Amino acid sequence: MTSKKFNTTNPESLIYQNEILKLTVLGGIKLEGLDRMRATLKIELTGSPRPPVRHNLDLYNDNQLEKLIRKTAEKLEAGTSIIAASLSELTEELEKYRLQQIKQKMPEGGKPKVLSAAERKEAIDFLTAPNLLERTNELIGKTGMIGEQNNRLLMYLIFTSRKQNQPLHIVSLGSSGTGKTYLQEKVGELIPEEDKIEITTLSENAFYYFGQRELKNKLIIIEDLDGAENSLYPLRELQSKKRISKTVAHKNAKGETRTMHLVVEGPVSVAGCTTKEQIYEDNANRSFLIYIDESEKQDSRVMEYQRRASAGKIDTTEEQIAAHLLRNCQRLLEPVKVVNPFAELLQIPKEVFKPRRTNNHYLQFIEVVTFYHQFQREQKADKETGEIFIETTLEDVAQANKLLKQILLRKSDDLSGACRNYFEKLKLYILDQEKRTFTNRELSKKLRIPITTIKRYHLDLLTNGYLRVTKKDKLKGYEYEVISYEEYKQLQEGINQVLENSLKNLSAQQAGLTKTRKPPRPPLAQLEKWLPNKKKTSK
Repeated sequence: MTSKKFNTTNPESLIYQNEILKLTVLGGIKLEGLDRMRATLKIELTGSPRPPVRHNLDLYNDNQLEKLIRKTAEKLEAGTSIIAASLSELTEELEKYRLQQIKQKMPEGGKPKVLSAAERKEAIDFLTAPNLLERTNELIGKTGMIGEQNNRLLMYLIFTSRKQNQPLHIVSLGSSGTGKTYLQEKVGELIPEEDKIEITTLSENAFYYFGQRELKNKLIIIEDLDGAENSLYPLRELQSKKRISKTVAHKNAKGETRTMHLVVEGPVSVAGCTTKEQIYEDNANRSFLIYIDESEKQDSRVMEYQRRASAGKIDTTEEQIAAHLLRNCQRLLEPVKVVNPFAELLQIPKEVFKPRRTNNHYLQFIEVVTFYHQFQREQKADKETGEIFIETTLEDVAQANKLLKQILLRKSDDLSGACRNYFEKLKLYILDQEKRTFTNRELSKKLRIPITTIKRYHLDLLTNGYLRVTKKDKLKGYEYEVISYEEYKQLQEGINQVLENSLKNLSAQQAGLTKTRKPPRPPLAQLEKWLPNKKKTSK
């Protein structure tokens, strides 16, 4: 039995052979469940015409193993000690093989790429250059992300927040086929592989079976929230409490039932896409909601890019270089505490629904902007604890306000995003046609929207007081008119005014402090250089 061999060329037919026996594991071995080793064996004498023995058993079960040894010894007329020794060696080889396969299939998480000196210098030069957000947005555009300037930068910064203690979350909303998933995929490509987990569908308990720290500070990208409905509850808990736990019954190797406590720790940043805004209300109010640009201009930009790509006129190498640089920038960002000295004076518009959560999101996003600028901020140390931190600047607040205007506007609107988009399109159509009233059927035909969808939108608009019925006709249907054409513009101006006033007050206060603050006293050596007569003063 010295010339033994374990052949794993075919994973569905693993072969162990020595001078006496040939053992074949039919169908391979399952990788999950290390507490058992279920296998279907084919046992035959080497070079013998005797028919082989086939048997299914758990190689870790002594009773089943003893029965197989006796059965094989009788049919093959071989010694039980030889068969037992061969099965023992096969089991050891299978254990090594299984652990090796599990190790190969494990994700590369926790193993960040080591940047070369040139890559590190390039990333640092980018992160320390002026107008960082503008340059970042331009670089995102060079990766092949067409249009969506505000949404793509907002999403990139929210994905960056995964490294902080309070990560942010984002949900992309829009009609089917408008590019929700494309936007999420393209921006997701700018995050290093070791920092993200991409999911298509999820079972109800899937999140509980991740490793305890496998999701910590990770970005979870869900392609379609509609395919993850059953897992929304643990997802919400993971977003809010930063950990989830569950107690389940589990049978050990002896068949005894024991309870097992599953714990998965966060924090995580979660991104997802859906067409159903109202269905995911509980998850949506924990997230930033962005609405995909469905305008004709955006359609034209995307189709033009598609034509150029089909004609071979897109430099894909340049796109890959831009994405590679942004991923390296993400790898250089280190967790650091952010302190916002202006936080107590910042205000959000009173029109915002759920102001407590929205205010928290607003402050956290300002911190993310500061966090992304960490290579341009002075590191300071807390005098009491020694903890290192960086401070928010007025520029950070101004940039956050610019990016969040549309978010705050949507959070202050009575209407859903889809209904608001329709209502604004409706107002443009009525003004263009110089009409006052309209019907469901007319708009369905002119705007090319299903009449059932038109009726649903009009019901929402009537309920919220944006439309009124001017005529009821059983044959021709209802006629409607718009109550106000300026309400959305007024809401937008009000939100902009609040943000601008808040920033002006902060700027004025900071300017006042700068004027009244005493200049720092220079060192004695420097003072002596400024004195006209050093000898006289020394007397």
